[in-house]
Amino acid sequence: MSAATALPPVPPTITSLHPEAEKRLLAYVDDIGALLGNKRRREGFALYACGLFGDGDRKSVEPIAARACGSPDEIEAMHTKLLRFLSRSEWDNRPLREYMARYALLPMQMHGPVRHWIIDDTGFLKQGKHSPGVQRQYTGSAGKVTNCQVAVSLTLATEHAHLPVDMDLYLPRSWADDRKRCRAAKIPNDVKYRPKWKIALDMIDAAIEAGLPRGVTLADADYGQKSEFRDGLDERGLEYALAVHKTAMVRRVHGRGRRREVGPRQTVEDLAFELDPNEIRTVTWREGTRGKLSAKFGIVRVEPMVGDDPRQEQWLVIEWPDDSHLPSKYSLATLPRDLSRKQLVRAIKERWRTERAYEDLKGELGLDHFEGRSYQGWHHHVTVVLCCFAFLAAERARAFSPSRARADQAWPDDPLHRAA
Repeated sequence: MSAATALPPVPPTITSLHPEAEKRLLAYVDDIGALLGNKRRREGFALYACGLFGDGDRKSVEPIAARACGSPDEIEAMHTKLLRFLSRSEWDNRPLREYMARYALLPMQMHGPVRHWIIDDTGFLKQGKHSPGVQRQYTGSAGKVTNCQVAVSLTLATEHAHLPVDMDLYLPRSWADDRKRCRAAKIPNDVKYRPKWKIALDMIDAAIEAGLPRGVTLADADYGQKSEFRDGLDERGLEYALAVHKTAMVRRVHGRGRRREVGPRQTVEDLAFELDPNEIRTVTWREGTRGKLSAKFGIVRVEPMVGDDPRQEQWLVIEWPDDSHLPSKYSLATLPRDLSRKQLVRAIKERWRTERAYEDLKGELGLDHFEGRSYQGWHHHVTVVLCCFAFLAAERARAFSPSRARADQAWPDDPLHRAA
């Protein structure tokens, strides 16, 4: 490892339980340093990554700088160095994100192939109005409309693990149409308004171009309800299992070949109430931390309707909670006809993994702690966080025992100790 990328002492949470983890971390950071090229960038990445790995409730630049310095007189210089690396240094996020994805996926896939690509978004609560993309908007992180930034993410998942590989900041129209405000936040002129589903497709295109192993695309109804998003996945040759709203229009399909019959155009909710009770069955899809997870499901073949135009025939999966007679969730899936009811349900339910990833990214690695007002700085911060998560995911995969697969579904709470 070169002196230019020499790390400060590795945080004890990385090395305390595995004597080889520090060596792997040094090599990992050195490889990323080679992509960054510039000596200052290499050093900045190493210092900032160790700050994210380390202890401390806040993992923004100022407390990281304070913890990294042995003397109070050095804090200001360290603070300036880290700010320069994040907000003013011109380096490309894409090569680092592609490298970290390949690095972690290699050991992850030793225990099974990538099965799902999960699209989701998460909120970053903010107090002011100057951070790029901030406004009052809904975020599932708070469960309400509040002042926040929102980012769209792509997570790849195997049967036993998951890896966030990309994340992009959503820029609302109120921001995109105010170029003066954009210039103040250092948002490039070529960054225009994109709906979240378009951001998701752009990230999917980047993953395809990088040659990442493909999986079934999963997303909630904010994405699945958009016919443009579903059509975009079809055009890219990707299977999907996407939630839709109860107002989604379909035609039920009975039979196959010459006996195939198509019903009237109707909402998925209306179709749900027409199902025969014999078509609704209980499915248990996973052993959760509080016991088995199950619900009642009706699964039928349909053609989704966009206006008067039918799309390809696929599955409609309707869910009733065990304690309710009213349907609560609906999903469209282009998965094979020969899949079992349980396999279909299990695929749809794998979206829980992205929430687990958000918890680790925020709770352990400070994903939502960035306090700068720079668009570039935000994306640089996210890139370093994703690189740190990828190292932890790779370490966990190396230590993973297939015989503990069922127990690991609950995912222990501390990813740093899981990796160490």
